[in-house]
Amino acid sequence: MKTATKVHLLIIDPQNDFCDIQPAEQPADPLDATRKLAPALPVSGADQDMKRLAAFIERAGDKLSDIHVTLDSHNPIDIAHPTWWTNALGQAPAPFTVITAQDLATGAWRSRNPLLQQRSRQYVEQLEAAQRYALVVWPEHCLIGHWGHNVHAAVAQSLDAWARKNLAVVDYVTKGSNPFTEHYSAVQAEVPDPADPGTLLNSRLIHTLSDSDLVIVAGEALSHCVANTVRDIASNIGEDNIKKLVLLTDCCNSVGGFEQLGSDFVTEMQARGMKTARSTDDVL
Repeated sequence: MKTATKVHLLIIDPQNDFCDIQPAEQPADPLDATRKLAPALPVSGADQDMKRLAAFIERAGDKLSDIHVTLDSHNPIDIAHPTWWTNALGQAPAPFTVITAQDLATGAWRSRNPLLQQRSRQYVEQLEAAQRYALVVWPEHCLIGHWGHNVHAAVAQSLDAWARKNLAVVDYVTKGSNPFTEHYSAVQAEVPDPADPGTLLNSRLIHTLSDSDLVIVAGEALSHCVANTVRDIASNIGEDNIKKLVLLTDCCNSVGGFEQLGSDFVTEMQARGMKTARSTDDVL
């Protein structure tokens, strides 16, 4: 590839809760010595993805002008978490339950807080109208202040080393703390809330990436947060700039059961000009 002068690395949600970290490498729970801290929503292959990504940063760090890291950042009470919802028996939905507008209309599911029922119904209707994703109830994950929210240890170590060597600051971009909307994309929420600027288009990030020569993308999960972030970037930097995007295919994987979404995303974006490579390829 042509040598680029402004190379940005965009790492999407490289967090413990998304990584299938093996039990031998899981830390002990500081509150219960009999158990370990395990990822809440592990993506198969993500642990190795992150270790390959860390090795890439160590090899290519001198050529990276900037590194952006997005962080899924949730509260326990969230519209995509089980506690938000209940059925007529007072039961919360199991993780990976899909909740539709029809479910709310029939009373199959409703907001556990009656005061939020109308807003919850409107959200699900808006989500379906956007035709990107249905509302999936996920296990509580990436809770702010918890181990699962932290960056994978190997990636964190490589980021710190890059920052010290280059006297640079890693650009951490948080998303997902608004409990009323999902925030797969680091660029904007699934249903932006006009009252919360954090859910609106992140024009600063868009401008920064637009001004680069090359944007290398990696992270989890390919089917959801990577896909939506890249699509939103592509929709806001102009079609001619999509060719700047390079996805490291060995540094991302899809959520189990959603592999087709990840595959469709790659096919779609390649047709629009995005390139793909492996972390060991000469991409710089």
